[in-house]
Amino acid sequence: MIRSLYVASTGMNAQDLNVSVIANNLANVNTTGFKRSRPDFQDLLYQNLRLVGTLSEAGNQVPTGIQLGLGVKPAAVQKIFLQGDPVQTQNPLDLAIQGQGFFQITLADGTIAYTRAGAFKLDNTGQIVTSDGLRMEPAITVPPDALQIAVDNQGSVSVTQPGATAPAVLGTIQLATFQNSAGLQAIGFSLFKETDASGTPTTGTAGIDNRGTIQQGFLELSNVSVVEEMVNLITAQRAYEVNSRSVQTADQMLQIANNLIR
Repeated sequence: MIRSLYVASTGMNAQDLNVSVIANNLANVNTTGFKRSRPDFQDLLYQNLRLVGTLSEAGNQVPTGIQLGLGVKPAAVQKIFLQGDPVQTQNPLDLAIQGQGFFQITLADGTIAYTRAGAFKLDNTGQIVTSDGLRMEPAITVPPDALQIAVDNQGSVSVTQPGATAPAVLGTIQLATFQNSAGLQAIGFSLFKETDASGTPTTGTAGIDNRGTIQQGFLELSNVSVVEEMVNLITAQRAYEVNSRSVQTADQMLQIANNLIR
């Protein structure tokens, strides 16, 4: 009965983490480029009261044995990098990636971070930056007299200027891909950083070597499904409830055992 108390407590702790992950998914249902997370669980060690394959008193081999599980533990919280739905904004600096890849962003310390959130702006020097003022990599500067900004599917940025007969090409947006995107480290602000698990990034032109294409005037919405998360939330709530019921049952059994001496 003491064992069952500890086993049930591991189940309650696991479902508490599960609800936390679901709550974060729901909180970011309107976050541009957000990727939902999914917790993975695995069972703990087993106590072997009777080993499989041992011999019985009659000399026969035991086909199953007796194993008692010791509960559950979180194994991972994985980012699911499925494509979010695109929404048209008609803003020339709103960019969505259709397919694989990440925009590259230069952080304040000079390192590179990666994002799927393509709601870009211009700063006071004309550079394309994020909502937090972080510069896109490679840097692209739009001249102050630009009448129109155009970005094609391969990320080539061009502007129309007064008196010009043809658009002027400013540069090309490069996309980065990873062998294991789930291994990226989320650092907040819709940004990810490279880790040993993700592998080193492969950068290049959009639409080439399995990289996605860039859609101007669109944003990629969060890939969170509210209906799916609500179902997961109800399941987690019921699982927490039945584990707490196991604690209550074990406590009642202990109380009965204690009352035997009265």
